[in-house]
Amino acid sequence: MSTRLRPAAVAGMFYPDSAHRLSREAGAMLAGVAGAPAERPKALIVPHAGYVYSGPVAASAFALLVNWKDTIRRVLLLGPTHRVAVRGLALPDCDAFATPLGSVPIDQEAAAAIRDLPQIVVSDPAHRLEHSLEVEIPFLQVVLDEFSLLPLAVGEASPDAVAEALDRLWGGPETLIVVSSDLSHYLPYEDARQIDAETARQIGNLDPIINHYQACGATPVNGLLLAARKRGLQARQLDLRNSGDTAGDRRQVVGYGAFAFFEAF
Repeated sequence: MSTRLRPAAVAGMFYPDSAHRLSREAGAMLAGVAGAPAERPKALIVPHAGYVYSGPVAASAFALLVNWKDTIRRVLLLGPTHRVAVRGLALPDCDAFATPLGSVPIDQEAAAAIRDLPQIVVSDPAHRLEHSLEVEIPFLQVVLDEFSLLPLAVGEASPDAVAEALDRLWGGPETLIVVSSDLSHYLPYEDARQIDAETARQIGNLDPIINHYQACGATPVNGLLLAARKRGLQARQLDLRNSGDTAGDRRQVVGYGAFAFFEAF
């Protein structure tokens, strides 16, 4: 039986379409992260713009995984839908996601474990051109050894519905949760800095009241915050910048934040 692949949709636009160049650029951004904590993160929030804009911010979170590449075997990847409306949390109907660095298998056992939840649907259109999930996968391929993926494209849903799915799939040290979200959009530089600072404060407090004006991935972010609060996780801000700091002008910027969540032992 042939493998049903979800091919890369934004390679050559959001990140390089050459495997060599992609590996080199992602590796350089990861190597540029200084002082990554030694603890194993249970969850990450990372941005999903083009690498020239948000790649270094995302790298500050993914660099935490380097010491845990032999431990993490499953990644739950959640991000908002940008192109196709969907009710609930959408699974893809495929066997693997492909990038220029190769393919990552879908964790079919994990998919089966949540398929009975009413908020879970299957929608290939929701995934076909969606960049919020795809742009995170090359970073994961660079920092981890073999792993499986459960990608969920989050549409119209409640934070409680997201938290319920996360709770069912929580697992142990082998499972990492990654939520993909940019922060404020198209505001003047100083306005964005103020709004993003408040969003970062709410994330740090595990306060699940973030709205879509603050973050395009507000729903999966709030779902993670609910689950993190229930499980007693501690949040840590790793980076907080915007496109005016990285590769754009400051008249209209997009905010980017990286956060890690750690279990208290």
